[in-house]
Amino acid sequence: MLRIGIPVIGVTDLPRAVAFWTRALDLVVAEEWKSETWRTLDHADGSGQALGLLRSTSPAEPRPRLHLDLFTDTTEEQQAEVRRLIGLGAQAVDWDLYPPEPDFVVLADPDGNIFCVVDLSRAPSGGDRPAS
Repeated sequence: MLRIGIPVIGVTDLPRAVAFWTRALDLVVAEEWKSETWRTLDHADGSGQALGLLRSTSPAEPRPRLHLDLFTDTTEEQQAEVRRLIGLGAQAVDWDLYPPEPDFVVLADPDGNIFCVVDLSRAPSGGDRPAS
């Protein structure tokens, strides 16, 4: 049976990407499949694989068709996480496609890969989401 595995991010500096994403998402480096061009990052709680990092020579896309959305539950949490991620090396992106009242903030990882930090309390379906 076919199933989705893990998202993979192309990076130019594998050690820098490992440092950023492990700290950003509380992940740990797995020894499985480790090579000069690949790292698998697992959930720190042991629940499995979370993210793959693949060394790439191509530049990051300024408007990628596929990207990561990282979720927060409140506006305050979103703002705190954006500050924390920037402190870890993410960059704020001057995104000209924001809607009038965005529920997301666009950032780029240290390699320039775009990702979003989404406030689920303001997302279009946020009001319909069951309480956690």
